[in-house]
Amino acid sequence: MTIQELMPIIIIGIIIIAIAVLFTFIPVMLWISALAAGVRISILTLIGMRLRRVIPSRVINPLIKAHKAGVNVDTNQLESHYLAGGNVDRVVNALIAAQRANIELSFERCAAIDLAGRDVLEAVQMSVNPKVIETPFIAGVAIDGIEVKAKARITVRANIDRLVGGAGEETVIARVGEGIVSTIGSSTNHNKVLENPDRISQNVLEKGLDAGTAFEILSIDIADIDIGKNIGAILQTDQAEADKNIAQAKAEERRAMAIAQEQEMRARVQEMQAKVVEAEAEVPQALAAALRSGKMGVMDYMNYQNINADTDMRNTLGGMSDKDQDDK
Repeated sequence: MTIQELMPIIIIGIIIIAIAVLFTFIPVMLWISALAAGVRISILTLIGMRLRRVIPSRVINPLIKAHKAGVNVDTNQLESHYLAGGNVDRVVNALIAAQRANIELSFERCAAIDLAGRDVLEAVQMSVNPKVIETPFIAGVAIDGIEVKAKARITVRANIDRLVGGAGEETVIARVGEGIVSTIGSSTNHNKVLENPDRISQNVLEKGLDAGTAFEILSIDIADIDIGKNIGAILQTDQAEADKNIAQAKAEERRAMAIAQEQEMRARVQEMQAKVVEAEAEVPQALAAALRSGKMGVMDYMNYQNINADTDMRNTLGGMSDKDQDDK
């Protein structure tokens, strides 16, 4: 085939490719769906979305849904929320749910809640159907020392006006837990808590624990209550054990001091004995010097020996027991 014969085929191929590219870049089917739903939107608007890197279906489909539900929103609002990183479909669903439930909620408020990271649709649903939050077992100790454990169910309703900047479920649970611990701790006897568990709910509700949170507390119900440990007895036992250890430590300290004093006295006695031995060793030298110098005569020396012998005999007799003397 010649080039002239191939030209019509080439032109037709180019036209098909151009149409395919056109339909790919321009969502014609989405435009037709919008027109069929009564939403007036131009092809240029869809092309502009493509140029602004906006997926047209993420904006047009929620717009169709809102139009059918009678919610007044426009393309610019939805597109700007999409570009801000919000979930357009969830915002439109929340607006529709709020309209059905006769809850006043503007698009700007709804978009702000969504951009704040809150699930705005869940918040609207919670405003209609309150949510029940169950706390874990919270332990408190009464004045008599008995531990009481309580589990509460908190019925809350979303406060749309405080969703932006309001505290979440964790804060509500923490505040309720604090109220339970405070109520149990102020009870003189744990039996009073067991007899009237509704007293805990009344005291907690009176404190206005939902202030500054994204919820409104409707009721607090005690689901379960149980007795724990005897904390008072445990503390007394621990204190007695600590006192015993302290007393033992002080007694050991006194014993160590007594041993040290005894050892010190023995050392002193040994030192004195050593001095006595040293002094006795000098006696013969002194006697010899006295005899040589004539200051002491032979008779004096003999008398000295007799006195020593008599002293040794007396010491020997004094050291014998009564039984030994009887045997002798």
